[in-house]
Amino acid sequence: MAGIRVGIVGCGVIGAAIAFELSQFPEYQITVWDRRSLQAWEATGAALGILMAALSPKFKGRHLQLRLASLQGYETWIPRLETLGGSPLPYNRQGILKLCFQRDELRQWQAIQQIRRQQGFELEILQKEEFQDRYPQWKQAHLLADPQPVVGAIYSPQDRQIDPIALTEALIKAAQLQGATLCFNTQVEQLRHDQTSVTPGVTHVCTLGQDYPVDWLIIAAGLGSRALTQSLNQRLALQPVLGQAMRLRRRHPIALPRPVVYGGQTHIVPLSQTDLWIGATVEFPANDLSPDLFQPNPDQLQTLYQQAISLDPSLASAAVLNKWSGKRPRPQNQPAPIIEPLAGYRNVILATGHYRNGILLAPITAQKVRQLMTAST
Repeated sequence: MAGIRVGIVGCGVIGAAIAFELSQFPEYQITVWDRRSLQAWEATGAALGILMAALSPKFKGRHLQLRLASLQGYETWIPRLETLGGSPLPYNRQGILKLCFQRDELRQWQAIQQIRRQQGFELEILQKEEFQDRYPQWKQAHLLADPQPVVGAIYSPQDRQIDPIALTEALIKAAQLQGATLCFNTQVEQLRHDQTSVTPGVTHVCTLGQDYPVDWLIIAAGLGSRALTQSLNQRLALQPVLGQAMRLRRRHPIALPRPVVYGGQTHIVPLSQTDLWIGATVEFPANDLSPDLFQPNPDQLQTLYQQAISLDPSLASAAVLNKWSGKRPRPQNQPAPIIEPLAGYRNVILATGHYRNGILLAPITAQKVRQLMTAST
C-alpha cells in the first residue's frame, strides 16, 4: 500500500521538526525542500535557543499553553535525538534566572508562581539576601540607564536552553535516519494545484529538475512562506524583524551553576566556563524600506553589549569572538505563530510566523501539524 506523500517546504528548525515528528510514523513518505545550503541558517541561526515557558509573565492563553506544552515536549525529544544521533546535544538544564530591579516586580510574580505550580511548574522568588548568597556574581547587576543594583530574581529551574543549529542538525539527521528525503539548494519553482475540485488541493511541488506528487503540503519557509502562499492566491502578511547577537569569551572562567540570565531585555547565555552568547536585538524595518535592504543597526548591537556589561561588569574585558544577525518572521494582523490550514485548500498547512519563539515552539508545532493532518483524513 502506497504511503501518504508529505511535502515540506522549508528546513529551518520548524520544517526539520515537522519532518522528524512525521518520520516516526511509517505511513508518511516525507520530502523536504529548502533553497538554502545546509550551512546557511537564516532565522534559525539568529536564535539563542532560549526555551522560556514557565518564566512567561502570562497567566493564561493560547500562546502560554503552546509554550508550556512545547517545553515538556523537549524532555521527550532530547533523549530520542541523542540516541538516534549517537552523541549528546548542548542542552542546558540549569534553568533561567530573571533579574528584577524593582520590588513591586517580585510581588507581582507571586500570583504567577501559584498558577505555575498548579500547571506543574515551579518558580522560585529570590529576595535580595537569598539571591546574593546564591548568585554573588550578579549582585551588582543594574540596568544601563539606572545605577541601582538588582533587588532580587525569579528562578525557573524547568526552563531550558539549546543550541539552535545543533538542534536543527540533529532533527535533520534523525528525520533522514527514519526515511525522510531532504533536498537542500533546491528552489521550489511552482506549486501545481487541482482547480477542478470544489476545494482545490496542491498536487505537485515543482523544482527546476523534478515534479513531486504530494498528498499534503506543509509550508514552513519562514519569510519565504509569503511568496509560496501568494502563488496560491492567498496573502500571508509576515514582517521581518531583525535580531543581532554576539559570542564572547571571558578572560577568567566562571564556576557552576550557569543558568541563562535575563535582565533589561538582554539575555546572557552560558556555553561553557568561558564562552557565552548575548542577545538579541529586536529591530523593525522602516515602513518605506524594502525587506531585502533591511540591514543590522550597529548602534543597537553596541547598546546590547553595554547592557550586558551593566549586568556583568566582567564582560568588559571579554573578547568578542563573533557577531551575527538574522530576520525572524512576525505575523501582522494575527498572533504568532501561524499553525493552521491554508484557506481555500484541502491539503495545505501553514507552520510559520513564529517570530522570536521558533526554537521553543518547534515540538508543539510539529505535533499540531500532525494533528491537523490526522483530523482531515
